[in-house]
Amino acid sequence: MSDPPDDHPGVLVFPPLLFAIGVACGVIAHLVCPYRLAFGPWIRGLGGALGLAAVVFAIWGERTMKAAGTNVLPNLPAIVIVSNGPFMFTRNPLYLAVLSLFAGTGIALASPAFLAVLVPMSIVLHVGIVRREERYLEAKFGDVYRAYKARVRRWI
Repeated sequence: MSDPPDDHPGVLVFPPLLFAIGVACGVIAHLVCPYRLAFGPWIRGLGGALGLAAVVFAIWGERTMKAAGTNVLPNLPAIVIVSNGPFMFTRNPLYLAVLSLFAGTGIALASPAFLAVLVPMSIVLHVGIVRREERYLEAKFGDVYRAYKARVRRWI
């Protein structure tokens, strides 16, 4: 039995594409406004560490989803609600990782222009992806998803 063709959340933009657009806009913003924040090397190092931790968190989240037997990509149907691994702490570990990687990069670069791009990227992610996924999951899984939402925060 196959899933109906509309069995997906209908996100506004493919999440990896949003990240790529954000990085491109951040680089352009940094080139246009190359001002650097007066961060010491230890703060910039913490930015790098945040970026590295974000990558590890994303890998953990992706592996947890695959082990549960559900699709990682939002253009494919969700098979189950994943509530173990990083999903015990946040309903959106992969998106939290993307935002953390972006913020860590901006801090490591000490670039306010790069960091400023985080704001519109976060808004598009929240409204155009996360909220749509939540509506889809609630419609598909009903009380199971509502109980998960009651236990676990959307972000942190």
